[in-house]
Amino acid sequence: MGSTSETSRRDLIKRSVALGVFAVPTMSVLASCASGGDSGGGDKVDKGTKSAKNPLAVNESAALDVVIFDGGFGDKYAKDAEAQYAVAHPKTKGKIKHASTQKIQSTLQPRFNGGNPPDLVDNSGAEQMDFSTLVGKDQLTDLTPLLDAPSIDDPSKKVRDTLRPGVVEMGQFGGSEIWTLYYAYTVYGVWYSKTNLKKLDAEYPENWDDMLALCAKAKKKGIAGWTYPGKYPYYVPFSLYPFIAKIGGAEVLRRIDNLEPGAWKDPAVRAAFEAYYELYKKGYILKGSPGLDHLQSQKAWAEGKALFIPNGSWVENESGKQIEAAGNFDLAVGAPSSLNSSDKMPFGTLWASGGEPFIVPKQAKNAEGGMELLRIMLSEKSSKNFTKQVSSLTSLNGGTEGLSLPPGLASAQQALAKAGKNVLNPRLQDWYVALQKEKIGVGCIGEMMAGRLTPAEAINKIQKYADETRKDSSVKKYKR
Repeated sequence: MGSTSETSRRDLIKRSVALGVFAVPTMSVLASCASGGDSGGGDKVDKGTKSAKNPLAVNESAALDVVIFDGGFGDKYAKDAEAQYAVAHPKTKGKIKHASTQKIQSTLQPRFNGGNPPDLVDNSGAEQMDFSTLVGKDQLTDLTPLLDAPSIDDPSKKVRDTLRPGVVEMGQFGGSEIWTLYYAYTVYGVWYSKTNLKKLDAEYPENWDDMLALCAKAKKKGIAGWTYPGKYPYYVPFSLYPFIAKIGGAEVLRRIDNLEPGAWKDPAVRAAFEAYYELYKKGYILKGSPGLDHLQSQKAWAEGKALFIPNGSWVENESGKQIEAAGNFDLAVGAPSSLNSSDKMPFGTLWASGGEPFIVPKQAKNAEGGMELLRIMLSEKSSKNFTKQVSSLTSLNGGTEGLSLPPGLASAQQALAKAGKNVLNPRLQDWYVALQKEKIGVGCIGEMMAGRLTPAEAINKIQKYADETRKDSSVKKYKR
């Protein structure tokens, strides 16, 4: 989930992680934002009449209130979907309120506290509200009615049956309810220019020895091997986490997600951390990277000052102007290189998951309208519109037929096809936002990549933070 100030995702992250991957307000602030399910506010609108054309029983004349995160994807795609909503429900014309902001949490906190939240929120960006807190405080509407509604393109199929694998599960937090719908679908990995590699007579390195050799070759020509956003070092896991799983198996990430004792002490974690630390020790990271934000690091990378950058597929849209200015960039994404022949998972294993998370607040006046807008967004028309505008996939499984995809998105599609069943979806960034982004990302991985912590020191600190989170009774726990 990318942003113009800091990227689902992401983000996640994505991102996360994502969609946007983000600086996170303190838990006390988030808790005040999600102050419980019984605060006062305006009355909900009456439901409409359920029919084949109106399966969610939307009130045909009720106003609709939408807030979109104005990040790497912008908000035009949402406005276009709102226009379709007005066509489908003509009496709502002129009653659709649209707002976009990069400050989701601070903008919406007063409205959540007052019991008057919007009907649909794109909860992404640097001030993304903590999902675990929102769920724990009973602040969200269960989206199961949306997922069980007929899809717009094929009413014989439910919406849930049209989504990419894993999207529904990402919206769950330990139960059957679906609290979040991730609209974008992000491919994470190591992004690079095929053209810049060709200038070095090289292709993407499929093993770590070749990666180091290529970085050494680039260094001799005054080019860094890697850069990353040091101000937001939780971008690094976009390639580091699947690297860990590739070395030790997906089970390693599962144990990490579940906060199991000693999970971070796994040999695969140590091997992956030491490999990335070697990039620092050998001077293969662009000087000044620890002080760069995501846009600055992407700019340096697009200008050819570094070969590789860990990122999500939103980068093609977010850094489009710089990539275009570079000329024949030929953007591509690579899965984590193999460490050695003993890796548990094959080359091609990568992280791909839903990004740009949408929520319908429980106290929304027009929750049915919010879910209906999401149903429209998950149509092939809206999905293609999103892809054309922002060079990103949606969670609709397909929806790219007939489109001419830009290089990065085409590469992402190819990477997904190559990965097959070896697509990973770490949940730490969804379930334990503060732990992942601030403590692990900024406090440990960022410090290690800057050379201020050794891999062993970073791992010890991360394990300590994970143990503290596991023992903290105020933090809701999840399992997979």
